[in-house]
Parts: sequence; C-alpha cells; structure tokens
Amino acid sequence: MSKFIFVTGGVVSSVGKGITTASLGRLLKNRGLKVTLQKFDPYINVDAGSMNPYQHGEVFVTDDGAETDLDLGHYERFVDINLTKLANVTTGQIYGAVIAKERRGDYLGGTVQVIPHITNEIKERVLVAATAEGADVSIVEIGGTVGDIEGQPFLEAIRQMKNDLGPGNSLYIHVTLVPGVGPTAELKTKPTQHSVRELRNVGIAPDAVIARSRSTLNDEMREKIALFCDIPREAIFESPDVESIYEIPLILEAQGLSNLVCSRLGIGKRRVSLEKWADMVHRLKNPSSTVRIAVVGKYIELRDAYISVAEALRSGGVEHGVAVDIVWVDAEDLETKEPKKLLAGVHGILVPGGYGNRGIEGKIRAINYARTKKVPFIGLCLGLQCAVIEYARNVCGMKTANSSEFAPDTEFPVVDLLLDQRRIEDKGGTQRLGLYPCKLTPGTTAAAIYGDQPIIYERHRHRYEVNNRFRTQLAAKGLLFSGVSPDEKLVEMIEVPDHPYFLASQFHPEFRSRPDRAHPMFSGLVRAAIALRDGGQKKG
Repeated sequence: MSKFIFVTGGVVSSVGKGITTASLGRLLKNRGLKVTLQKFDPYINVDAGSMNPYQHGEVFVTDDGAETDLDLGHYERFVDINLTKLANVTTGQIYGAVIAKERRGDYLGGTVQVIPHITNEIKERVLVAATAEGADVSIVEIGGTVGDIEGQPFLEAIRQMKNDLGPGNSLYIHVTLVPGVGPTAELKTKPTQHSVRELRNVGIAPDAVIARSRSTLNDEMREKIALFCDIPREAIFESPDVESIYEIPLILEAQGLSNLVCSRLGIGKRRVSLEKWADMVHRLKNPSSTVRIAVVGKYIELRDAYISVAEALRSGGVEHGVAVDIVWVDAEDLETKEPKKLLAGVHGILVPGGYGNRGIEGKIRAINYARTKKVPFIGLCLGLQCAVIEYARNVCGMKTANSSEFAPDTEFPVVDLLLDQRRIEDKGGTQRLGLYPCKLTPGTTAAAIYGDQPIIYERHRHRYEVNNRFRTQLAAKGLLFSGVSPDEKLVEMIEVPDHPYFLASQFHPEFRSRPDRAHPMFSGLVRAAIALRDGGQKKG
C-alpha cells in the first residue's frame, strides 16, 4: 500500500508549498522510491484552463491534456516524472462528480452532504491517483491557506485519512511563514504558532513544520516553535530565501527531512544520491558567462505567467555553462517604440504563447526584427502564428495577413480556427490539448536539434492553426515547414533556412524541459545566442 504525505500551508498564500512538495518528491525519488504528487486546488473552477494569468499565473499542460495549476510544472521539473489529469483536483471537479452521482441515483435517495459525500470523493481521488501510478509514496499538496473557508472539506478529508490508512501510513507537513518585522527585519514566530493552532482546530496535528523565512532560524526560534506548536525540535525545518529554487532539496536534505519522513513512515533508510542534482545547481550558480535573451510577452509584470518558459531558458543556459539573463519586453511597448531600442544588445528573442489581440502587433515587430537582423529566435504556439503572419506580410506580399482570431474578415487568414473547433461553444477543456506526434523533415534545424528523430511528441494547447490554404504560397517564398502532423494536415514547426536560428513550434516545448536536461529547442536557442554574442553567426 502507498504511504501518503499531506502538505498544508499557513499564514499567507504562495508561501512555498509547491516547491516544498516538489523538493520532497525529489529527495524520496533519490532514495529509490516511486513517487507521485498531487495538488488539490480549492477554487470552484473545474480546471485552470479558463483562468486569467494575472490571477493564476501559467496554465501547465500534462501529456493527457489536463490544464492544471503551475505547481505541477514544479513537480515535473523537480521529480522528472510525467503527471496526468489525476494529479490536479479542484473543488469544481469534486462537486461536479458528487452532483453527477446524485443525479444517477448512486446515493439511493440519501441527503447529499459535505460529510461524508464530498470528503469521500476527495479521499477517493487521493487513493486512485496513488494506485494508478503504483506509488510507494504519494505527496498531496492542499492549495490555499489553513483557515480559508473553501479549503475546509479538503482538510477534513485528509484528517479522516489518518484513521482510514492506519498507523504509520500518513504524515502531515505544514509550511508556514516566519516573517521579518521592523527596520531590522527581526524574525517572528507568532504567525507560525497561530497557523499551527488553526490546523489543530480542524483536527490535524502536523508531524513537521517547514518555516519559510528570509534568513535562517536561530536556536531560540526553533525552541519557541517546538514549545508552542508541540512539535519535536528535530521536526522543525527551515526553507530560507535562496538564489535558485533548485537549492531547496539540498537544503532540506542537509537538515534531515527525508530521514525523518522515512523514519515516521517506516520506509527504512535508503541511500540518498544527490550528486547529479548538486552538480546541476553548482553549474546554474557558477556560469562561465552570460547571454541576454528577450521574452516578448504581454504578462511580463507577472512572471509566473511564463514560469516554464523562464525555467526552460535557464536550463538551456546550464547545459551550455552560461547564465541566461532574461530581458522582459512588453509586447505593447513594441507597438509604439522602435524594436532596435527595446531589443538592442540581446542575443536571442523568444515570443511565448498567449490569447487575445493585445500586444500582437508588438510581437510581430519583434519577430521581424529577429528575422531581418539575424537574431536567434524561437516562437511558441502563438509565437509561431505571429511568425507566420510576419512572414506572410513582409516576404509574401500579403500586407493584411492576420489570424482570424484577431481579424475575422482579413483577406489573408494565414492562421485560422481548427475545423473541429468551429462548433464548440464551451471554452473550458475544448482546445487541442496534450501530447501529439510531429513528423520532422530530414535535413532541417528541427530535425538536427532533436537528434534526427523522425517522430517527436510534444504538448499542445491551442485552437488556431496555420491555414493550409496558404502553405504553398508561404513555402514558395522560403518558409520551411519542418514539422507537421503525421497525416501532414497540421503545421507543427516552421523555420527560416537562411538564418542562424529561427524556429517556431505550435506546441509548448517548455512543458517538457527539465533543469538537468534542457529541451532541444531551448538548448539550441542558447547555443545560437552564444554564437551571436561571440561575434559568429553559426547556425544553431
């Protein structure tokens, strides 16, 4: 039977539960255990797919097409596993399932209540995910903050599971803030004390506390937390602010977190091997030089909207021994300001995905700058579509070319709605989502960076595609369709041959990048950026 670790958070949101969960997953995997991770989000939305990036940040997509919380990206990057739709559960899903069962008569006419029906549904999701993955250990993060009204059913469910699972099969970890107050930023433990008390009020006594702080805790603070929270001193850990989030597994391991977890769960001591991870962190923190890569987007003031992109760029830097200095450029600024001013001195340009027409013309101007000035470039999803529009306008003479998403009546809809999307009314969960195959054209940059694999598989999230009506015209003017669906009906990748590195994909490669194994597209961009920085124009 699987063992279960439940991670809760207190005091404030975004306290670091996701990184803690991911870090613990890495530590246990390195002990030879099969680990799966799961995130419960208390919001009523069915999934994150239709949520505004300003409210929720990035939408992460799994192989099976689930649109999930961005923490699943951390889980996958840290633990190096591919999660499924079972790994992200929301209040909307739970209530939807319970109501559907009631309508079918599954409850035999009984009154449907939060306890036991909602809590039983939550517990079932926990068990199903662990069983489906055959996990030795399942780490379950409860989103939100202890005390939130919408999170109460989830806390009650995991409280019940301690008795359901029996002794030695579950563990509770509480992540809480130790803030610095006043001009000297003196650390205060009182919020942690109140948070643990709130957790105990719902019947959960944490087995360990992980304190988030700007600096390390002294012995007096540890003693105070141990005394007032009734937690052994050796079960109090700290997670201070660090230069890189990938340092956290090393910091927690040095304090003995995985030893405590394995001891409490009766797993037994296993060898911990973090040498490769430590080497990756060392290379990340000690680059030989720097390249500057511009990310041209419209949510740049909220970096969480592009978190997988940023991490994939940094991973490309680690692979080549350089730091990637990300220059965040607002696409709307490029609509009124000269690209050469905003993009001067960058060694690469990336245009990420997105929705809506805000900033589109700025993205197109950035792509024109990258193409004409021979600056290494990659476009992702909408970035590919903008690259096709730019090429159609400025190389093929289709001056009014556009996407039907932005200009429904355009004379040249070089990007158009997928045929199977035309009659869809519901927005949630209806895009082209998840892992799809892509056939690569031999002899292209795309084929070269993927090691000449004939077929690759990548994750998608979009409704619009390159319009096949214009493929012949675009190709005649030199645009190379270097990746297509196996039936050749959908364009997956494009490139410009007479360019050091100009590559765009309809899919989202950032979702499959790992900190110690950069995705080929990002590795290629960094390699080309180094060549440009060093005065060469070597093809990537």
